[in-house]
Amino acid sequence: MAQSKFLYTLGKAILFPVYKLLYRYKNIGSDQIPKEGGFILACNHLSFSDPVLLGLCLKRRLYFMAKIELFRNKFAAAVIRSLGAFPVERGAGDGKAIKTGEDIIQDGNAMTIFLEGGRSKTGDLMRPRSGCALVAQQMQVPVVPACITIVGNPKHLFAKRVIHFGAPLSPQELGLTTSGDRRELKTASYKIMDEIKNMRENDLSEYKKG
Repeated sequence: MAQSKFLYTLGKAILFPVYKLLYRYKNIGSDQIPKEGGFILACNHLSFSDPVLLGLCLKRRLYFMAKIELFRNKFAAAVIRSLGAFPVERGAGDGKAIKTGEDIIQDGNAMTIFLEGGRSKTGDLMRPRSGCALVAQQMQVPVVPACITIVGNPKHLFAKRVIHFGAPLSPQELGLTTSGDRRELKTASYKIMDEIKNMRENDLSEYKKG
């Protein structure tokens, strides 16, 4: 999949000071990200700023599934495609998008999947979807859990955020086998979400301590 290295690097350079000023974000655990090879970054989803915040925290370039509505404008579609996004039709079992994600991982890249399948309107964690576990099962690659937590006033548009990355979870740790069934996917999905939940609780607790 085509991604402009120049645009990606330029975008990070431009957005880093802007997002640092707006969100005063803190990055935890990015040193645990695999330095090479394909993997899945599984994160919760709070706002449109999430993909940018994740990308700013990591040295490796990220690829994202983005809702198909964002690609209706040809100019906007060209820009976000060059930055690593590709369309997915949510709720439709989009096999083409899954195949694109698998190809990205096969090429040794980092594929980002928002575990809940959409943005949380309340800020609370939602039920995990099985798409992430399905790709990890089929590709037999590790999943790195990530959690974006709002630790400032949640009513403030630019509340302070913590971006926390966990240790990679191997397919074996998630109980994912190449011949697994839906129950296996559901169990793995909740294991990933439990890691995200633990990071969220820890970060909220640390913030309250000051």
